[in-house]
Amino acid sequence: MSSARTDDDTWDISTSVGSTAVMVAAARAAESRRDDALIRDPYAKILIADAGTGVWELMLDDGFLDTVAASDPEVAAMFENMNNYQAVRTHFFDAFFTEAVDAGIRQVVILASGLDSRAFRLPWPSGTTVYELDQPKVLDYKAKTLAAHQVEPSADRRAVPIDLRQDWPAALRSAGFDPAQPTAWLAEGLLMYLPSEAQDLLFERVTELSAPGSRVAAESMGVHADDRRERMRERFAKITAQFDVQPMDISELTYEDPDRAEVADWLGAHGWRAHAIPSQDEMRRLNRYVELEDSDNESFSTFTTAERL
Repeated sequence: MSSARTDDDTWDISTSVGSTAVMVAAARAAESRRDDALIRDPYAKILIADAGTGVWELMLDDGFLDTVAASDPEVAAMFENMNNYQAVRTHFFDAFFTEAVDAGIRQVVILASGLDSRAFRLPWPSGTTVYELDQPKVLDYKAKTLAAHQVEPSADRRAVPIDLRQDWPAALRSAGFDPAQPTAWLAEGLLMYLPSEAQDLLFERVTELSAPGSRVAAESMGVHADDRRERMRERFAKITAQFDVQPMDISELTYEDPDRAEVADWLGAHGWRAHAIPSQDEMRRLNRYVELEDSDNESFSTFTTAERL
């Protein structure tokens, strides 16, 4: 159960769940500078420049990992793994969209889009509409920031400012969404911030709005062991104190419900053909997994893709 959430909480880009979008964008910016980058996001650094990134801007410091390693090599390895994970995750879901549009899908919905830049950086085919759903202040920040840098979307981008705990299907339809057309849906960096019953409702609504041939992709997190989480909290606190930045404990924002449905199982029982892959398997496939001494495999995420039958 989350310790910092309420049923009606809201946020902007620098607070609560909104600030995690800055973390993800910072990781994309750092990845984009690598010679062997898995993804290239020319807009990530623009999006975080004025977002009050705090600890996350350390990802862009070339000497950060070396400094951390001198104090705690295991934490340095964890930071490296975290950066690699974000790159692998982005790469995986980029490929999902590429396959979807190659199959003829021209309607895309990104749930809790945060600072996602796919509507701007991916080469969408002509006629593609990308709907982005998120908190109004988050979408407003992204739109104004990119517009200030003359960044234009590469598809027909339609922002739908709404809390996903509200009647977002009605808002999506009002924005022009056509449930009779196949859709590619993405729930990336979202499900862990929902209670289990809200996750079920989300996929019920996605299913109701999905014509045959629609596709969905989702990231779901495992349950973290309490003792390891406490150890990591203490170690990260020492590092952030060393760099004089405010630490963030993402676990305070998430819901770790032990009875949460496995996404692939739920989808398979509700008219979808689903496939799931452990994220660490994908990281190893791309040579981006760092072995840790203090590891908890149960806490790793799963990438699920599915097609509506």
